[in-house]
Amino acid sequence: MKNITIYNHDLWDHGISQGYSVNGTIYISGQFSHDTEGTFVGDGDIEAQAQQTLKNLDGVLEKFGATRSNLAYMEIYLRNAEAHTEPVLRLFKDYVGQHRPAGSLIGVTYLASPEQLIEISAIAHAN
Repeated sequence: MKNITIYNHDLWDHGISQGYSVNGTIYISGQFSHDTEGTFVGDGDIEAQAQQTLKNLDGVLEKFGATRSNLAYMEIYLRNAEAHTEPVLRLFKDYVGQHRPAGSLIGVTYLASPEQLIEISAIAHAN
């Protein structure tokens, strides 16, 4: 028997859910820097964008009763990775603390929006 739960914030419809849980594995779609009203945050500021993106990741985890300690894998996509890797890794390490999920950091030339510098997707497990 499959146990499926879906979460969508309904800010816009890209044809995907923000999170999809099946049998305790939580798949989280790429999060980026927007507030709860859908307004973009941190234009040109990688640290502000990274902090808001991680906050949004926390919000999706919370909808499934999970926290950052439930993260199993994270994928970080960065525009201008040469310039942005150091500040993002510093914020990432602070975010995960002693928890060490698996992950990848991938440099890209474009994300969904031209002002977007970072996107993070993840896989987590339920409590």
